[in-house]
Amino acid sequence: MVLIAVRNEARNLPRCLAALEPAKQIFVIDSQSTDATASIANEYGATVVQFEHAGGYPKKRQWALENIPIESDWIMLLDADEVVPPQLWDEIQTAVESRTKHAGYLIRKGFHFLGRRIKHGGFSHQAVLLVRNGRARFEQLIDVPGDTLDMEVHERVIVDGTIGQLSTPLIHEDFKGLESYIDKHNRYSTWEAHLRHRLLTTGKYGSESVKPKLFGNAQERRRWLKRIAVRIPAEPILWFLYHYVVKLGFLEGRPGLIASQIRAQYISNVRAKVYELRQRTSKG
Repeated sequence: MVLIAVRNEARNLPRCLAALEPAKQIFVIDSQSTDATASIANEYGATVVQFEHAGGYPKKRQWALENIPIESDWIMLLDADEVVPPQLWDEIQTAVESRTKHAGYLIRKGFHFLGRRIKHGGFSHQAVLLVRNGRARFEQLIDVPGDTLDMEVHERVIVDGTIGQLSTPLIHEDFKGLESYIDKHNRYSTWEAHLRHRLLTTGKYGSESVKPKLFGNAQERRRWLKRIAVRIPAEPILWFLYHYVVKLGFLEGRPGLIASQIRAQYISNVRAKVYELRQRTSKG
């Protein structure tokens, strides 16, 4: 079964759905889209379920895991700007038909940007996207007052059991353009600023989160590194150097430079907003 969380994704959704023929069941969880998202999903035979966020936990994907009548033993979690290539379907089929004891699988989100696949730069990351039904849940992190993000973005999946890894990456490519991409990440930076502020003041990300481990899986290592990064003064510059120099983003030409700059700017925005939150807190 495939679960896709959407809002106004008419531009991206057809490519995503066209690649899901092997799926036995597809649910598109919509948030009252004002474009053709719902009708496109219906055209491809998906079941559309409307979601209204009442605030707090659960957000869209967790709500779907708790309330959708899922018949399959396995669930694939997708965004509308992601495409499952045939080779990945083969791996998924092998995994779910085997006698594996794993309760979830890490899958890499292969980063595509400005019309090309970005092989260098370290922009692709792994996340648990294939899970056993009833054995996974999303982190309970922070609820930002007035936040319009009604679905999990940076929240990771907590799995009850061991986690395997698939080798073929998703095709992760947003066709809505740079303005939409930058606007989206500006909203993400507000959410992450509140998350960091909570970490720096309480030592915790939330009531339930992925445990940071240097020698853990990809999600756990990423969370461990972020706990260190938030305390480094030159973090934006270091992220630029990491993507553009260390991970060879310069080999991608102008797209690699732009992606590295956007990443550094995102971190700068997060840190500026954390500073603002600290100022508000100190003034009571």
